[in-house]
Amino acid sequence: MLILLSPSKTMDMKPVKESGFTHPLFTEQAEELIARLRTFSTAGLMEFMKVSRNIAELNRDRFAEWSLPFSPENAKPALMAFTGTVYDGLAVDTFRKKDLQYAQNHLRILSGLYGLLRPMDLIQPYRLEMGKALKTKKSDNLYGFWKELITEELNRSPATVLVNLASNEYFKAIGRENLNKRIISPVFKDAVNGGFKIISVHAKKARGLMARHLIENRIKDEQGLLGFSAEQYAYNPALTEDPGAPVFTRGQP
Repeated sequence: MLILLSPSKTMDMKPVKESGFTHPLFTEQAEELIARLRTFSTAGLMEFMKVSRNIAELNRDRFAEWSLPFSPENAKPALMAFTGTVYDGLAVDTFRKKDLQYAQNHLRILSGLYGLLRPMDLIQPYRLEMGKALKTKKSDNLYGFWKELITEELNRSPATVLVNLASNEYFKAIGRENLNKRIISPVFKDAVNGGFKIISVHAKKARGLMARHLIENRIKDEQGLLGFSAEQYAYNPALTEDPGAPVFTRGQP
């Protein structure tokens, strides 16, 4: 199984003492995007990114300082750099060395700037959502810029199943019609007012918890995936209409 996650908007770039780091597969393309992003003024970034002046200034500085080559002194492994609710559920800081090694082969993170990241790929800080219409020579948006490259790279994995734990915004960057894998997209719901409902913040954490379950337990098949039970979630066959979208629920309606 190959596990797919979204990145986070927030990052923690405090250095870590880790060996075995790797470099992003698409640094040439990332460098092209950085060059384009450097053409924006602070006001232009505020409008393009729909953010406050402080966030625009922060990222304008990041784009200006971004430089190759990456090293442990100026960059950090992606899995340890991203923070936020999904990564709270993943809790990579409690991984054993062999868990990190397994994740390196079985986990991928989609990225607006880097395309597709392995856990130990070094990255420098940035903010660039995949859904943004950043015009380049290649395309009018990041989906067009990345789709073919990302899909081809995913197809190189020997895994036959892709466990989609990414958001819709990021998963749209994959050319599903050309993907050589079966897709399983788990759905997480909580009991609310007599029924079950997707609650965004809980579903995000559950995606991280599911990724951890798959990595920690070396899950290789769908039955193992359906055994997910972290934080009182359980597979709910009654609500699962599509085996490619198994529903996990928590609580009593």
